[in-house]
Amino acid sequence: MTLQILTDCAADLFPQERDDLAIAEAPLYIQFPDGEVDARAITPDEFYDRLEAMYPDIPSTAQPSAGLFQRLYEQLAAQVDEIMSLHISSGLSGTLNAARNGAAALQEHVVTLWDTMTLSGGQRFQVLAAALGARAGWPLDAIQERLALIREQTEVIYTLETLEYLARGGRIGRVQALAGSLLKIKPVIHVDKADGKYSTLGKNRTIKRNLDFIVSYLQQTYGDAPLWAMVLHGRFHSAANDLAQKLEENLNLARLEIGRISPVLGVHTGPGIVGVAVTPMSLFADLPSD
Repeated sequence: MTLQILTDCAADLFPQERDDLAIAEAPLYIQFPDGEVDARAITPDEFYDRLEAMYPDIPSTAQPSAGLFQRLYEQLAAQVDEIMSLHISSGLSGTLNAARNGAAALQEHVVTLWDTMTLSGGQRFQVLAAALGARAGWPLDAIQERLALIREQTEVIYTLETLEYLARGGRIGRVQALAGSLLKIKPVIHVDKADGKYSTLGKNRTIKRNLDFIVSYLQQTYGDAPLWAMVLHGRFHSAANDLAQKLEENLNLARLEIGRISPVLGVHTGPGIVGVAVTPMSLFADLPSD
């Protein structure tokens, strides 16, 4: 039995690993005033240049249609026996529901859907584990059991320079954003495992203090366990490098990477986002190296 892994571009996979593991990827879209763009077709820097040029307006985002998912599944089903479709948290996007409707339109049941209950680097960890398990010939139920553990034990946590983009995108109220701006408050946000939605863990007046808060929170969460950490940012290289250094100095990192978040996620955060996805390395110990 051959198992194909499919995800969406919110997973922030590196192109090389996507190609090496033959992971299929559904698009997410950015809707600019002059037309819609596949988020995979624009670089982060190109996107932030356009975003800043639009101020005070921002683009909107759109998920793939059920019809697009149906076509993707039909194309893949002609080549494989099973498809596992892993997507951005249902608490943050309607992508999984569109995938469900697309799968329901197929004549044969070949698609297993999986709600990662997270996004970005946290979603990436689950997608990689699924692809590595599939390559090693793991049965679907064993892959799902491992993904459930990764989902439970992964943290995605970040901070923002400004609340303005969240407010303009309707993610928080204008009054809350204005109050935050006046007080120069910068939040620390994570993806809550209970519902796959954002929740605020803390707030400070500087990015530096928030980076210290993030490291302290992760220390309390993981202790001395060996960890895989993926630092992510919009266009905030200095803060990303600072966070990576703090993580190296204070956590037991078995693997550390720095990457850029997908432009489709950056629509709602702006360029001044920096954070990290962290998971225990032990959850990958028996998976073949990618």
